[in-house]
Amino acid sequence: MNAVSREPLQMPGGNDQQLLLHSCCAPCSAEPMEALLASGIRYTIFFYNPNIHPLREYEIRKEENIRFARKHNIPFIDADYDKDNWFERVKGLEMEPERGARCTECFDMRFERTALYAHEHGFPVITSSLGISRWKDMNQINGCGERAAARYPHIQYWTYNWRKKGGSARMIEISKDEEFYQQEYCGCIYSLRDTNRFRRERGRDAVRIGVKYYQHAPKADT
Repeated sequence: MNAVSREPLQMPGGNDQQLLLHSCCAPCSAEPMEALLASGIRYTIFFYNPNIHPLREYEIRKEENIRFARKHNIPFIDADYDKDNWFERVKGLEMEPERGARCTECFDMRFERTALYAHEHGFPVITSSLGISRWKDMNQINGCGERAAARYPHIQYWTYNWRKKGGSARMIEISKDEEFYQQEYCGCIYSLRDTNRFRRERGRDAVRIGVKYYQHAPKADT
């Protein structure tokens, strides 16, 4: 990876600890991964995102993340695609807007599983790449992360803002260099529904799964 311009990161409790990084996708996690490596922080990727729908979208996002982790020899934990429990968890919240109560339940579920894995495998610090996206509410994400970590007295959620120090811009640069899959909605079926509704109202085509990539023309949808 190229050197990052941001100053070295300082993890709570010191950089000699092991970090468990919850990753939602390759584009969002690549810049945090780069910054962590440049700071000498040892970490493992934890991929647990049962919200992503349909299965094809889930598999593409996961495989892109695995590809990037392997390229840089980062351990990657592939957790279960626990979609049935996710649908049960957000039942009754189907019409909530983005950043609403459904998203809180979604983050809670994903971070609770991350914190449990950290507890079972000796990771004292957890964090997530979710907050680097400008579409997300940092306070909402941090609240969910801290709530999950609080279940275990020896685990801390790191509330670092990955957007600052040029993090968001660097995220796009890496995505273009790596030609990552460019997902066009948050991930869940309700986000896809609302995104397509927004597009229709503006005369745009619906989202096409597995088509759009950074840096080159769309591929045929096979």
